[in-house]
Amino acid sequence: MIEKTDRDSLLKDEYLHIQSVIESFDGRMLTIKAWSVSFSLAALGGAFAAHVAEVLLIASLSAFMFWLIEGFWKTFQYAHYNRSVKIEEYFAGTGEDLVPMQIGSSWLVQWKRGGRARLVRIMTWPHVYLPHGAVFALGILLYCLCVIGLITV
Repeated sequence: MIEKTDRDSLLKDEYLHIQSVIESFDGRMLTIKAWSVSFSLAALGGAFAAHVAEVLLIASLSAFMFWLIEGFWKTFQYAHYNRSVKIEEYFAGTGEDLVPMQIGSSWLVQWKRGGRARLVRIMTWPHVYLPHGAVFALGILLYCLCVIGLITV
């Protein structure tokens, strides 16, 4: 049996590690957004420079793929929150007794719990949707306008 002071120390370390992991995801998501904007907007401009409307679809597809990647990253990040909250409740005296060093098993249970519905819901959040969803929609709109002859590339 683990002593309470040892358990508390391990849980504190676990909590601080989880918080660090959660924060590190935000930095990665900014990188994903930067890649998305760089490639997708360059492709939109490239469609007009090359006079090839189909490149608009490539720009839209790339924006969608970056959007999907960010959505998955967000599901990975959010799978850590449950364990973090449980540790906070434990230290506040309102939660159950916890076994330390359960990051992996807790994460897996939480990540599987949401399924595709959670991914779709997360992808509609404005801070996840932007800029990917906007570039995706713009590329599709511009392509449709080209097809019906309202604009030319």
